[in-house]
Amino acid sequence: MPDILNASAYLFTPLADLPSLRARLLERAVDLGLKGTVLLSPEGINLFVAGTQADVDAFLSTVRGIPGLEQLTAKLSPSAHAPFGHMRVKLKREIIAFGVPEIDPARQPSRRLAPETLKAWLDAGRPITLLDTRNTYEIERGTFRGARAAGISRFRDFPRAVATLPPELKDQPVVTFCTGGIRCEKAAPYLEREGFKEVYQLDGGILKYFEQCGGAHFDGECFVFDERESVDAGLRAVRGPSNDTGPEPAPPDAARRS
Repeated sequence: MPDILNASAYLFTPLADLPSLRARLLERAVDLGLKGTVLLSPEGINLFVAGTQADVDAFLSTVRGIPGLEQLTAKLSPSAHAPFGHMRVKLKREIIAFGVPEIDPARQPSRRLAPETLKAWLDAGRPITLLDTRNTYEIERGTFRGARAAGISRFRDFPRAVATLPPELKDQPVVTFCTGGIRCEKAAPYLEREGFKEVYQLDGGILKYFEQCGGAHFDGECFVFDERESVDAGLRAVRGPSNDTGPEPAPPDAARRS
C-alpha cells in the first residue's frame, strides 16, 4: 500500500515579503520531513510536496494560514516512493514563466470549464477546439483525442504560437488544457486578449479530469513533473521512480520542459 502522499497546488494571488515567507515555509517543510519544491513570486505560489498524509496535511494547513492563500486547493495522489530527493523553496518572478506581464490571472481570469462539463460536451460531439498548451514532448505521451497542439517547446513560446493559429478559431469555442491547470491560467486570458471570443480553461487540467472522469476521450498517459514521469487515467505511475540522483524536477507546469 503506498504510504507517500503527493500534493500539488498553485494559486494566483498577490504575495509580499517573499524572503520571510520563503524562510518560514522552508523551515516548516523541513521540520515535517517533506520533499519537493515550492515556488513563490509576487503573483502567487506553485508547489509540489511529498510525505506522509499527516505531514502533507500539516504543511498545507500552514500555507493556507498565509493571508491570500486561504483558498489553496491541492491535487493529491499516492505513490510507493517520494518522487523528490530534496526540499527547496525558491523565489521567482513568475510561478509559471510566460513573459507577458499584462496577463493577470488573479484579477482577470478566464472562464473555467469543469471536467464533467468537458466530458459531456465531448460525449455529445459538441463542436469545440481543444487546445493543448503543453510542449511537444508532453503531448507525445498522451493528449485528448482530436486536440490541437500549440506546437511549442516551452511555455514562453505560446504567444508566438497563437499568432500562427487560423483566424477562424477566434469565432469558435476554444478550451485550453494542460497538466494541472496553471499554464491555462495565463494561456486562456492571452487568447482573449488576442481577440478569441469564447475561451474556456479546463479547471484543474488533465489530472483533475482523470480524477473525475477517468480516461474518456484521452489517448495515452499524462506526463508529470516528478520521478514518476507519467500517470495513467487512474493517476497511477506508469514509470516508477528512477534510481539516479540527477537534478530534481520542478513543480507541475513550472520550469522543466515548460
